[in-house]
Amino acid sequence: MTKLAFVFPGQGAQYIGMGKEIAMNYRKSDDIFNEASDALGFDIKKMIFEGDEETLKITENTQPAILVTSIACMQPLLDEGIRPDVAAGLSLGEYTAHVAVGTLQFKDAVSLVRKRGKYMQEAVPASYGAMAAIIGLENTTIEECCAEASKINVVAPANYNCPGQVVIAGEKKAVETAIELCVQKGAKRAVLLKVSAPFHCSLMEPAGKKLAAELEKVTLNDMSIPVVSNVNAGYVKDKLMVKDLLIRQVSSPVYWEASIRKMLEDGVDTFVEIGPGTVLSGFTRKIRKDAKVFNVENMASLEETLKEVREICS
Repeated sequence: MTKLAFVFPGQGAQYIGMGKEIAMNYRKSDDIFNEASDALGFDIKKMIFEGDEETLKITENTQPAILVTSIACMQPLLDEGIRPDVAAGLSLGEYTAHVAVGTLQFKDAVSLVRKRGKYMQEAVPASYGAMAAIIGLENTTIEECCAEASKINVVAPANYNCPGQVVIAGEKKAVETAIELCVQKGAKRAVLLKVSAPFHCSLMEPAGKKLAAELEKVTLNDMSIPVVSNVNAGYVKDKLMVKDLLIRQVSSPVYWEASIRKMLEDGVDTFVEIGPGTVLSGFTRKIRKDAKVFNVENMASLEETLKEVREICS
């Protein structure tokens, strides 16, 4: 019997026009963009569909924009009666997953992630931090290189994405030193990423404290299905666990590969990436070549996914 996961992308997947095709063809999806604009007090729909890349990539704009687009792209699947058995999301995408399963109200989540983006950006002065993707090196070796470089300043693994790909984050000089060490140890590639802050490392702890105060104002609902947490790659089934995990997530590594493996071990065989981009689909294929992987970000991918998933689930 097919077991289905919905997975949601994080920051970096954004682009102008994302979700526009689906919104033009599905009224409920279009309504989601309008509802988000009402919740935020500005026209985020216009920013996403007709804005400029520079505005969209500002972290406090990017995070709600991706969440809104992902929820809008999910709506046609729900209308077709397609429901997941489990949900997960990369970083920001974990908030989208909690909207999908009912833990967070949509309006609360949109406002919350805008503040999350702002707090994360404010946590570190501009140009102080950096992130880098390390390709083709064992996780333990990368951890050793970071430990050595952290004698200079903060640097540590931030995202365990898939076999052979780990992202590190921290203070810029320490990250550059870690890159040099990783290359010396045999990394195939080590590339500085174009990001606005060093996410998912201890430098983000001030953002976590501010986020904690905002989460206290939010009422959570019982979960209809479990979400896999970035922090420990374990199932979250109780709403009482959610706030603590989301606070910790800001400054903790994202265990994405372990999250996918957890779902695979428990019988998930079909993954639908919902929202902009196909990065998570690529990670999943690298983790398990024979996994059934689909994505929904425009009408073509939606139609293909609906056709294939209907057949698999029938």
